[in-house]
Amino acid sequence: MNITDLRFQDPDKAREYLEAQRWPDGPVCPHCGNCDQDKITGLRGKAHRPGVYQCNECREQFTVTVGSIMERSKIPLNKWLLAMHLLGASKKGMSAHQLHRMLGITYQSAWFLCHRIREAMKPTNPSPLGGGSKVIESDETFIGGKAKNRAYAKKEPKKQAVMTLVERNGESRSFHVANVKAKTLREKIVTTVSRKSHLMTDELASYEKVGKEFANHGTVNHSADEYARLGGFVHVNTAECRFSLMKRAVYGTHRYLAEWDFKWNTRKINDGERAALIAKGIEGKRLMYRAADRTANA
Repeated sequence: MNITDLRFQDPDKAREYLEAQRWPDGPVCPHCGNCDQDKITGLRGKAHRPGVYQCNECREQFTVTVGSIMERSKIPLNKWLLAMHLLGASKKGMSAHQLHRMLGITYQSAWFLCHRIREAMKPTNPSPLGGGSKVIESDETFIGGKAKNRAYAKKEPKKQAVMTLVERNGESRSFHVANVKAKTLREKIVTTVSRKSHLMTDELASYEKVGKEFANHGTVNHSADEYARLGGFVHVNTAECRFSLMKRAVYGTHRYLAEWDFKWNTRKINDGERAALIAKGIEGKRLMYRAADRTANA
């Protein structure tokens, strides 16, 4: 995609693009859900900025950003779209500092913008992974930096446990988990994966019991240098490949799981299509200034 496109330069062109992505059949009132075009009026008076509509059902006014990650944001829409494109297109991720420099906004705004865009990357009402004859791989890893790489606090940082469920030739779902005990992993697996699936894991004992709830449970013993069995059918190489994509970006850039699930799940489409999916994912995700660990949407 050409990053000199007008929608990355002109806020009005950016607004028109967002309207086309969010409302392909015409404006929809985010307050009451009215989509009757005869009952929605575009306000074009001198006192109204471009893109303001009024719903004649609930009498509320709205724009394309209301009820989205961009609501009440002071960052121009063209910079939002460019950030969506850059985050979606960068194979190893992009830091908030890099966006701060490239977009000409403050670091705080860039950090906040990154969090919101990652929220837009999350799938809306995702369907279960797997199903009859399909294979799901489950694997876990620990992510975190080393003390020698920290400028000030030299205490070894605590590693964070992450598990990923990957459908072969399909999508992935990743979770930050408190630990890799059986109860913790089972909760994520059974609420994410169809029990008709074939489950593939490593030799971790936590998988032994939950594996019996699925059509089949295959394991490989990594500690014995075993990485595939039954002619290559039993393995977790796809899940490990998924982790390698994320870890290459974690070294030097603070990343989040939704972004890497999104990039894995959209790996077969081009950058323009990927950016359009992010733009469609903005709906229903309010933009609020809070610390990342104090909001459910960060």
